[in-house]
Amino acid sequence: MTKIALLFATLLAATGASAQTVKLQTSEGDIRIELNAEKAPKSVANFLQYVKAGHYNGVIFHRVIPNFMVQTGGYDAKLKQRPTKPPIPLESGNGLLNLRGTVAMARTGDPNSATSQFFVNVVDNIFLDADVGRTGTGYAVFGQVVEGMEVVDKIRAAETKAVGVFENLPIKPVFITKALIEPAKK
Repeated sequence: MTKIALLFATLLAATGASAQTVKLQTSEGDIRIELNAEKAPKSVANFLQYVKAGHYNGVIFHRVIPNFMVQTGGYDAKLKQRPTKPPIPLESGNGLLNLRGTVAMARTGDPNSATSQFFVNVVDNIFLDADVGRTGTGYAVFGQVVEGMEVVDKIRAAETKAVGVFENLPIKPVFITKALIEPAKK
């Protein structure tokens, strides 16, 4: 567990609060993500809608860059894009940083274009934060991997190739087989 995740867990325990977690069952193992609805309410609500709808079941990690991040949430094994809901407003100025193990919304060049795709930072990517972002808008962090970072590291180590518009596609597909909302712990 990273120092940030440990600090966050300690603060939650001290206040008696419980955070919502989502378990991603992947072809490489399970990843648990603790969501931060307090700091990123729109991003968390959006993510949970996709989880509840089963949107992430069967999607692949379609962008894997070993010294950057692993991205998923949009494409099936045939590289067909899944339909999405309307985009959500950017929540990058929420105080959460793009550090190793954090989970953030992926988007296009339009800051308010995030839909279903998300990524896990595999290194500290402070250049993605709102205050230092290339465009000054940043990428909205909404969660933290609290279990399964070794699984994320297995995914980041996948050998990749370019296929059409996908420049960093794992040669051996890595899937989210199922995404589940876990009961809140008290």
